[in-house]
Amino acid sequence: MWQLIRPDAVEILKDEKCRFSLQRYFDILDGKKQAKFLIAKKIPAKFDVKDPTEKLWKLHDELTNEYYRLEKKVDKKEVKIEEISSPNKSYLDLKIELAHRIFQECCFCTRRCGVNRFEGKLGACRCGDRIVVSTYFAHMGEEPELVPSGTIFTCGCTMRCLHCQNWTISQWFEEGEEYKPEELALIVEKLKRGGCRNANLVGGDPTPWLKHWLEIFKKVKENVPVVWNSNAYYSEETAKLLMGFVDVYLLDFKYGNNDCATRISNAPGYVEVAKRNHLYAVKHGELIIRILLLPKHIECCAKPVLKWIAENLGVWVRINIMDQYRPEWKAHEIPELRRRLIPNEFQEAVKYAKELGLTNLA
Repeated sequence: MWQLIRPDAVEILKDEKCRFSLQRYFDILDGKKQAKFLIAKKIPAKFDVKDPTEKLWKLHDELTNEYYRLEKKVDKKEVKIEEISSPNKSYLDLKIELAHRIFQECCFCTRRCGVNRFEGKLGACRCGDRIVVSTYFAHMGEEPELVPSGTIFTCGCTMRCLHCQNWTISQWFEEGEEYKPEELALIVEKLKRGGCRNANLVGGDPTPWLKHWLEIFKKVKENVPVVWNSNAYYSEETAKLLMGFVDVYLLDFKYGNNDCATRISNAPGYVEVAKRNHLYAVKHGELIIRILLLPKHIECCAKPVLKWIAENLGVWVRINIMDQYRPEWKAHEIPELRRRLIPNEFQEAVKYAKELGLTNLA
């Protein structure tokens, strides 16, 4: 049983700091609240597919406000979600329509390639028009509050991390398998009924497949929290579409400066994009931040990231400072990444985090 493999995943249920930062998530697990996508399905959206995109985004802004009003009422038991009739077109349908339009001139990630993926054209992520899955399973290696996690690994990624530990998936060395939305909806439900605490959307990176994920969860009926497991290198349009859909943002904060981001991951402007998306996440959902420590990158990356988090997101935010770096894929091209982390580097980062008052560490 998973409880024997990960006893910390049982103990975490009593952790006050973790429960404070992920209160709504724990309430969904306890059956006290509803996952966001289920609420989004109940909000009427009056639009026509012929409407200009600008008009649809304006409507989306209005319905996002309506979404959070309804979420409060449902959370407080002032309204029972099962008593709300399902509209012909919903807030979730509006998100799907906007994602459909982005698909024709793709800007899900911050690279904004602009390709029409319906025509089979590929951008930097090399993701096409059908969602491609590497594997899915109940993951026992995630943060304790997520375990067992219903993890679905999609192929493709918006970044080119030379040290990527999932490089066979992210860089398409695996072919993967194409799925229809209804097939993946059944997989999400199967994982939930099998005891998984959440639907963990990861890769690679889930960002290129946002249209598909919205279509998939339109068909999901189980009350399962959505975990957006991403490198945080996505566009503002994507950030807006995630509002009222994602329950827990599981975001990397990889670099403290753009020079390192560009040199190691070919991700220009990463720092500004990551900051914006973490701010969106903490405002519109609940947040777990992953910081993978890299050898000789404590001063230039880890410390600036931790300082920014303390000053801009709050000292209570849930953070996983990760020490499991290992040289993978093309890491040998970066001299300092040819070795594993040494204990002193990890200890220095954790000590600095605690000096900043960041004590909600996974």
